[in-house]
Amino acid sequence: MKLNNDLLMLSLTADFGNGPSVLHPVLILDHEAGHTLVDAGIPGMEDAIRAELAAQGLGLEDIKRVIVTHHDLDHIGSLPAVVAASGAKVWALEREIPLIEGDEWPQKRPRPEQIEQMMADPNVPQARKDMLRRMSAMPPVKVKVDRALHDGEVLPLAGGVKVVATPGHTFGHASLYLERSQTLITGDAMTSNTGTLHGPSAQATPDMKTAGESVGKMAGLDVQTVVTYHGGVVHEGANEQLSRVVGEMAGANG
Repeated sequence: MKLNNDLLMLSLTADFGNGPSVLHPVLILDHEAGHTLVDAGIPGMEDAIRAELAAQGLGLEDIKRVIVTHHDLDHIGSLPAVVAASGAKVWALEREIPLIEGDEWPQKRPRPEQIEQMMADPNVPQARKDMLRRMSAMPPVKVKVDRALHDGEVLPLAGGVKVVATPGHTFGHASLYLERSQTLITGDAMTSNTGTLHGPSAQATPDMKTAGESVGKMAGLDVQTVVTYHGGVVHEGANEQLSRVVGEMAGANG
């Protein structure tokens, strides 16, 4: 779906064991500097990404760089395949680089000994054990990062793309603000549902206090459109919705 002249939103269906869900990587369009993919789905999604691009007359070879919002597997799973097919460079916020490159264990992935303990614990729900079993079968994804991004940096893409450090969901989570179209790409720093904006998933966010501060930081931008990785597009009253979520998270965090 083309949201404006600067942004194309992809819709990729994934199943994490509790039914299908839709992931929304985006493509920042810039015919001079080359197009930029933001996030790359779970392992094995490169063909789905290729099909989404083909529907818009584009191919993987048109991707010149991939910006990673954070290192969770549903964001970097197909990154190696996309990079291999396109030759794209990988950019990420500096704090996230050792997690993407494999020098630091993934922040939310249990270590093998922790998985073994949980599998033997009768108090752990079976659905959780099934997810752990699938997770342990997947080797960690490791990808070389070519450029470190920094908070507040404005990238010379699509009329200016501002890097916004939004930690909380992970140590080095980044969101992006397209200045020309006033579009905010939140990654997992926020979620949405049928056009209504929400905070990040509490279950998947280790530091909700910091995450709430990150939402407050995003609320300081003048936003017309929000795109969340889980949930998609929010058009109506984006600024007001951002302010509402700030208040909700502040109340929840005490």
